[in-house]
Amino acid sequence: MTQDQIILFSLFGAVFALLLWGRFRYDIVAFSALVAGVMLGVVPEKEAFSGFGHPATLVVALVLVVSAGLVRSGAVFLITRTLVDASRSLGAHIALMGAVGGILSAFMNNVAALALLMPVDIQTARKAGRSPGLSLMPLSFATILGGMVTLIGTPPNIIIAAIREESLGAPFKMFDFAPVGGIAAIAGLTFVALVGWRLIPARDDKGSAAEDLSQYIAELTVPDDSKHIGKRLAELDKDAEKTDVAVIGLIRDGKRRYGQARNATLRAGDTLVLEATPDALDEFRTALDLALSDTERTERLTAGGDGVEVIEIVVTETSRLVDRTAETVGLAWRQNAVLMGISRNGQAVKNQIRKTPIRAGDILLLLVPRDTGPDVTVWLGCLPLADRGLAVTENSKVWMAIGMFAGAVAAASFGLIYLPIALGLVVVAYVLTKIVPLSELYTHIEWPVIVLLGSMIPLGAALEASGGTELISGKLIGWTDGLPAWVILTVLMIVTMTLSDVLNNTATTIVAAPVGIQMAQTLDVSPDPFLMAVAVAASSAFLTPIGHKNNTLILGPGGYSFGDYWRIGLPLEIIVVAVSIPAILVFWPL
Repeated sequence: MTQDQIILFSLFGAVFALLLWGRFRYDIVAFSALVAGVMLGVVPEKEAFSGFGHPATLVVALVLVVSAGLVRSGAVFLITRTLVDASRSLGAHIALMGAVGGILSAFMNNVAALALLMPVDIQTARKAGRSPGLSLMPLSFATILGGMVTLIGTPPNIIIAAIREESLGAPFKMFDFAPVGGIAAIAGLTFVALVGWRLIPARDDKGSAAEDLSQYIAELTVPDDSKHIGKRLAELDKDAEKTDVAVIGLIRDGKRRYGQARNATLRAGDTLVLEATPDALDEFRTALDLALSDTERTERLTAGGDGVEVIEIVVTETSRLVDRTAETVGLAWRQNAVLMGISRNGQAVKNQIRKTPIRAGDILLLLVPRDTGPDVTVWLGCLPLADRGLAVTENSKVWMAIGMFAGAVAAASFGLIYLPIALGLVVVAYVLTKIVPLSELYTHIEWPVIVLLGSMIPLGAALEASGGTELISGKLIGWTDGLPAWVILTVLMIVTMTLSDVLNNTATTIVAAPVGIQMAQTLDVSPDPFLMAVAVAASSAFLTPIGHKNNTLILGPGGYSFGDYWRIGLPLEIIVVAVSIPAILVFWPL
């Protein structure tokens, strides 16, 4: 092993370890590794930022903007607005939502597809009186499966097409992934709709009702002129029971009291710690004439004259709130909003909410000036859980948006125009026709993903140039010596799938795709089946909530625990491997 290989393997080992740890965001980890690679001399200075202009990076960014245009134009709502039907059986609902999610995620970013459908699914669950946790995981898996079908459906496919172009002279085309990815997606969706959802652990009493997933720990303050001053805290139980609110503690002089506070005499400025749904909390506050704990901010809100409203949002991996508190992010003074409660994994957070570090997947209850909910949600980098309320352009532009996108896909599919150029033309057209406002053009791009790609691509190229990928492929072939090529293909798929379950699928693809090409060259067979195996495997992250962004997004709204995913995810991954290998051998023979 050469010195460059040792350095690069150490860098990749550090990247993977830090990604598993999760203490630092993946883009910071990747960019730091790139800078270290340049400083240590294993990444040429002239190639240091080549990844940011790489076709794969550009396509990912453009697809995100196009996805936003399809949503803003109302094109996607042509499908989704008819789906909220609480009278359907759970199985029928999952099958329909899964099919729609799969189709949407084939042509738009799969995270965007889930972000669009998740509020629809939650609203349907609440109307039907069932837990969203019974259907959100199948929906997440469906949107992941659908992304396997086309080139633009998921970043791993885009990366693999670009790597094929660099290594073999031509990229995969738009629908080259469809035969294998389509079969895997159909098999997976069938399993999820018929059997998979039945494997989701039953919600306990606290999290079984759909409404209870919106339970929050909130804080209300006793005003100076309150008629309840001098009463014992226990005397509020009657009003609390009427409004379905649980009084669980008291904060006085900065100290939190729970059980021993039952007989405490209320004073002006005391803060009641409550567990309640948004509606129940508002009813209790009104009935007892209490104030929100952030009184100064609330007074400013109500003084505006336009009123206030309560919104529920889910925190994404890329939100500016992740690992920060509402205070440190400046939620109050920047957005004139008040954090009222946090729900985590279906359970209310009991610490001081404005001083509690927020995690991806948390559900937040916010009080905001009326009609500013969408703006606050976008600024935070979160997703709405109730009615989306996002701005949509004129309905007259629906078919215009669809036509532009369809034309670009067709032109790219027939080789008439290079895909990045085709998507770039769509973005320009969307801006010129104001389908995507110029002011919002860059807000729809997930910059951490772009930085991750731009940083990892040069590192992956350096690993390949140093002979590192050849070394890895040699080890894998050595361990499977004497076995048929299709068995080696299966081993590569399983190893890639396992890595994708715990690492970012983009990072996994950048390492696994060159290894697949090298293995094929060593075996003297076509590299295409190995690339297809990596493509499907890298997208098959179903065992954990950290393997794919979609799984993280549903963690809080579904009330899931870390161990819930493998129950449905493990058989799903086995099915994907079982149907993909024969399909690869048929459509992409060795």
